[in-house]
Amino acid sequence: MISRFSQFFSIAFALIFFSSCSDTNKDSATMIIHGGTIYTVDSNQATVEAVAVKDNKILFAGSLEEAESFKNEQTELIDLEGKTMTPGLIEGHGHFMGLGYNELELDLMYTNSYQDIIDAVAERVKTAEPGEWITGRGWHQSKWDSVPEYTVKGFQTHHRLSEVSPNNPVYLRHASGHAGFANEKAMEIAGLLTLSTDGINTYEIEGGEVIVDQAGRPTGIFSERAGGLIGKHIPANTPESNIQAFNLAIEACYENGITGFHDAGIGRGTIAFYNRMKAEGNMNIRIYAMLTGNDEKLLNEWYEKGPSIDPDHRFTIRSIKLNCDGALGNRGAWLLESYTDRPGHFGLETLPMEMVDKTARNGLRNGFQVCSHAIGDRANREILDRYEAAMTELSKVDSDHRFRIEHAQHLHPDDIPRFAELKVIPAMQAVHMSSDRPWAIDRLGEKRIKEGAYMWQDLLQSGIPIVNGTDVPVEPLNPIPSFYASVSRKTLKGTPEGGYEPEQKMTREQALKSYTLDAAYGAFEEDIKGSISVGKLADFAIFDQDIMTVDEDKILDTKVVMTIFDGKVVFEKED
Repeated sequence: MISRFSQFFSIAFALIFFSSCSDTNKDSATMIIHGGTIYTVDSNQATVEAVAVKDNKILFAGSLEEAESFKNEQTELIDLEGKTMTPGLIEGHGHFMGLGYNELELDLMYTNSYQDIIDAVAERVKTAEPGEWITGRGWHQSKWDSVPEYTVKGFQTHHRLSEVSPNNPVYLRHASGHAGFANEKAMEIAGLLTLSTDGINTYEIEGGEVIVDQAGRPTGIFSERAGGLIGKHIPANTPESNIQAFNLAIEACYENGITGFHDAGIGRGTIAFYNRMKAEGNMNIRIYAMLTGNDEKLLNEWYEKGPSIDPDHRFTIRSIKLNCDGALGNRGAWLLESYTDRPGHFGLETLPMEMVDKTARNGLRNGFQVCSHAIGDRANREILDRYEAAMTELSKVDSDHRFRIEHAQHLHPDDIPRFAELKVIPAMQAVHMSSDRPWAIDRLGEKRIKEGAYMWQDLLQSGIPIVNGTDVPVEPLNPIPSFYASVSRKTLKGTPEGGYEPEQKMTREQALKSYTLDAAYGAFEEDIKGSISVGKLADFAIFDQDIMTVDEDKILDTKVVMTIFDGKVVFEKED
């Protein structure tokens, strides 16, 4: 008969043995981060003291004492030293290769006058070979400090630009990407300076506009699809320049705390290039790509094979981008009522609505999200109508389709609740309000601005999330100005006092979520990223001050000091 002492000893030994086995099998962290404010964007715990990471996944988020139980001699310790950490930020609508090429071409984003453009081109001409194309992007006539002496429909003409670049074709894209400015040499190469037999050319093109002077001659401004008249003559990018632009784009993302990127419209060439970068181990960013709707053959090929969801979470394709109207800056946004500053002009339908109708149905049938560019209130209404018709016909209104409207900048009040009703996600770039609002009122008038422009809070309160971003290279990639615009409704100069239409401001919690968890939701990826939660990818952004509590007028001073991607430090700002 076994004594009680022997039984006790056996039980105690077993407990010690199993406890020892448990400790031996416990996961060890490859990294522990602590020592600052950590915002999780997780509704279960808004902030934590520490985060433990194993390889590229979050192992633990909670108290420092508990986190240290995952430490061993190989664990890398990162002390935030009072700094602030959030989930890695997600650029919810941008153009990845455009970001990279913006670093290689003339960057005109900060030009303040036509003279600035002329000076930039003249400087580039000094080092260019005769006949070499000079390209760039970023000018915006509505943001200039002065108006050129001679304009047509609010735009400058090519003559002064052509004087400084007689031997080099020049094409400079508008900041919005919805117009371009060509010099005489470029138009000559494109065959646009030869008059027709009656002496006048109308240059009519469906979905676009060639702006001409009183004599019917092109001024150099090519709006929307008319840009293709020049663009098709610009030499294609080289494999070497593609790699250079790609690497510059990744570097820019890291410097800005961006670990995920929704690439808004790519074609078969870019798809092949991205696949090559991934195969070679160079896809060091998380790209959620939208197929360009400009290539219907490409779409049909993808309908046949279905979405490509990358198990490594580096390059996923499961959505389609349709460009349905233009931008407000060049008066290309498609409106229900004419432009206040150009009576009789309603903007442009840059894609037949029949294509939206067809793509919505094909998307629903084949598992593809449809993301349609719409800035004007008519474009937004027409797209919502097409989405609704397709969902109703296929009994998909209640499905998890997550169709999106990209920009959704100007809405008719009647259409605002329809986003939530149809479960359509607005992907809105808050920084556009900061850049555009001072002059947008000239385009739309006060009533339309106040009732339907940049309606963030109304949309959020209706129960639909907002995906934030910058539309880079339309705006700089830096997420801080977009966060600031989200919560202040002010220009980047801090005006006006109280902000434009302040009732539409986001809270700081909403703004951070729009750049993290809501952006992940907009790509069906909320289960793998967007919050600091156990099991999710170890992507983090670290800032030099607390963006959630710092005074509003100090938000724009915030800098990203470290970026962690896939469990590794990929950027650290030098002191």
